[in-house]
Amino acid sequence: MKHRDYLFTSESVSDGHPDKLADRISDAVLDHCLALDSSARVACETLLTRELVVVAGELGLSSPELHRKVLDDVEGIVRELLSETGYRDDFPGIDPGSCEVQVRLHHQSSQIAGGVLRGEHELGAGDQGLMFGYASDETPALMPLPIQLAHRLMNRHRELRDRGTLPWLRPDAKAQVTVRYQDEEPVAVETVVLSTQHDEAVSNVTVVQAVIRELIEPVVPQSLRSDEIRYLVNPAGRFEIGGPLGDAGLTGRKIIVDTYGGRCPHGGGAFSGKDATKVDRSGAYAARWVAKHVVAAGLARRATVQLAYAIGHPDPVSLLVDTHGTGKVPDETLEQAVRKTFDLSVAGILNELYLQIQNYYDTAAFGHFGREDMSFPWEKTPRIRQLQDAAGTPMR
Repeated sequence: MKHRDYLFTSESVSDGHPDKLADRISDAVLDHCLALDSSARVACETLLTRELVVVAGELGLSSPELHRKVLDDVEGIVRELLSETGYRDDFPGIDPGSCEVQVRLHHQSSQIAGGVLRGEHELGAGDQGLMFGYASDETPALMPLPIQLAHRLMNRHRELRDRGTLPWLRPDAKAQVTVRYQDEEPVAVETVVLSTQHDEAVSNVTVVQAVIRELIEPVVPQSLRSDEIRYLVNPAGRFEIGGPLGDAGLTGRKIIVDTYGGRCPHGGGAFSGKDATKVDRSGAYAARWVAKHVVAAGLARRATVQLAYAIGHPDPVSLLVDTHGTGKVPDETLEQAVRKTFDLSVAGILNELYLQIQNYYDTAAFGHFGREDMSFPWEKTPRIRQLQDAAGTPMR
């Protein structure tokens, strides 16, 4: 069956965007807690605005001493991250050395803690929720092309800042990529929108020309560019006021950037700042793991996987596999095969994907999925043969 031609757009943001700064601070605090206590329970939220960072939430650590240590260390984590991202005392808005840092991290609710740990060993979900995973064969990473290109643009933005290639670049930026699809295949990039903060000395013409030459064109291959491709660089004009001065930042406001760029549904839960007993995070990683296996095994060209959990219960209350009409076997058969192949209990996901020792800070910018620069366990596909056998389509 033929499908109509259409355009699809996805967005990414830089590691210095205020919302991403918030995500990164929350995950840096999470990593610090896990380094001190591998069984730590963490739900950390961050707010940034002009010369102010607020870190709030709940902690469950094995001793009061560790709790106090985390509280003492958070301010240093915040200041180091702001500085590492490129914010400085001569930037308007947030000075890593002198901005106010408020820490409001209290103990996790005993009722939630009791629901998560059932008996001595069994883990229940840290909350109820639904989450989705997705995979598509349109790129080698089995990710949608628009979000993959948008992330690469923001990765390139960071590289140029680090190298000093464009010394007037500042940390705050956004990229948006529009791709034309024909019969569900990506055929051309039609539009690239890139907005980047810059210093006051550089001209608009220089920004536009340099961003196209040094940032966009090295990322978007000539073979993918439409004959009428449009580059919209800083389309609103000057972009000197950015970061937390231009817009407040908050953990969890870039959930579509973090996932698939809008290419599949989203359950609404954010990832950053949450330990892996929170199924908003671990369930989403598991759903991507399953979806990627389905496509990598040649069982479908596209796959969406939904999982849902109830607080305190170890196993998912539902599992759905939707191959959008591209499956080699019925979706119901795939669901049964997935249940046979993967342990999707909370403890099973934590163990299979090593989520209690994962460095979460690395996930907090440039996407959690399809990362070619990282080796995340949920991006690996070691169970292709088992899944094929369970689905009744053994490898030839």
